[in-house]
Amino acid sequence: MTDDVETRRRRAAYRACHRGTKEMDWILGRFAERALPAMSAERLGLFERMLLLPDPDLHDMILHPELRQGGEFADLVAALRAFHGLEEHKPG
Repeated sequence: MTDDVETRRRRAAYRACHRGTKEMDWILGRFAERALPAMSAERLGLFERMLLLPDPDLHDMILHPELRQGGEFADLVAALRAFHGLEEHKPG
């Protein structure tokens, strides 16, 4: 089972670094490099599902979270934003 999770981590790391745009390669790849080794199997599954989304959707989700509040990936997006030092948008 551990080998299976390790294989999934390696695949997720590769997919995070080989997106359609250099920006998303950097945003997701750096996060994956740091976060994947400690990710639980459940959180890894969530990250794998998130990686299936198109780059424009991921870009908006990460850089403009106010457009997509809540949702399945909210905690993961918050972790990505915190990793990259992006502060939450607080209107008013």
